[in-house]
Amino acid sequence: MTDRHALRGGFTLVEMLVALAVFGLSAMALLNLAGENTRSAARVESRTLGGVVADNLVIEALIAPSLSDGVSNGRTHLAGRDWTWTRTVTPTDVADLQRVEVRVASDEGQAADRTALRARAS
Repeated sequence: MTDRHALRGGFTLVEMLVALAVFGLSAMALLNLAGENTRSAARVESRTLGGVVADNLVIEALIAPSLSDGVSNGRTHLAGRDWTWTRTVTPTDVADLQRVEVRVASDEGQAADRTALRARAS
């Protein structure tokens, strides 16, 4: 009996192939997860920076002495990127209020939206 156990001291070829297949699938799943984390971090960075641009544009609109109704477009540079924005100013049902909507996009697509109300200049 001890001689038979002495001969079977290692793994068979089939066992090694199964182990390598399991390891390979696990490694591919981890690489896919790492890639998705990188893409997700880039999206979060884009949304965060786009939000900063949108917040700045809304604040500029809120502190402006007067702001006419209509649509305005522009580009601004922040954090090494160019951002395209659209600001839409519309009247509201309340006579002394204006609605300010800001949309910011980068080359990758829509990054942020902000909406604010401001008192119409007298």
